[in-house]
Formats: sequence, structure tokens, C-alpha cells
Amino acid sequence: IGAGVVIEEGTVVRDSIIMQDVQIGKQCIIDKSIIAENAKIGDSVVLGIGADIPNKVKPDIYGFGLVTIGENSVIPSNVQIGKNTAISGVTVASDYVDGVLESGETLIKAGGQA
Repeated sequence: IGAGVVIEEGTVVRDSIIMQDVQIGKQCIIDKSIIAENAKIGDSVVLGIGADIPNKVKPDIYGFGLVTIGENSVIPSNVQIGKNTAISGVTVASDYVDGVLESGETLIKAGGQA
């Protein structure tokens, strides 16, 4: 866990790398995740759910059952994110079908490549 990280009440972090200046909301479960600098995670977010399905875009990079969240990304409250996923940019609730990003998916909102 890097410098300047804020992890709010009731959140559990397991087997993860949290880089500096990340903010994680209340009542989250962060499991097998890599969260880059300055990311913001809302309340009641669950990272690392579901089956270990290979990433559809870059399986050689986004693998090992990890959730990868890019720098300056925003994850809204009350969403669940599967394994072998990549997220970059400011995401909103409507980006998550039924509140979930399924295992193996990539969600890029930053206008660039992950």
C-alpha cells in the first residue's frame, strides 16, 4: 500500500498492490487487484469476483486472476468487477451492465489504449 492511500471503514484488501494517493471507499472488497496512482474507488465496490476467464483484448497482459485499474481512474460505488479485467479512465455506473464488469472484459474510457 503506497503513500497517501486512504482506505475507508469496513474495506478489506487482500493480495493486492495499491499505489500512492489512491482513495478507496467504505465497505469494499479488494481482492487480487493492482490499482495505479490517484485512482478513486467508490463505496461498496467488489474487485476480483467470478470465474478466471482470460482477458478478451490482451490475455497475455491482463491475466493471473488480477483486476487492473489504471492511474487517475474512477470506479463508481456499488459495482462488481471480475478477474482478468482492465479498467482505465473515469467510469460511471452505466458503464457496468447490471452493476458488473464480467471477468475477461476491458473498459477503457481514457481515450487511449490500456
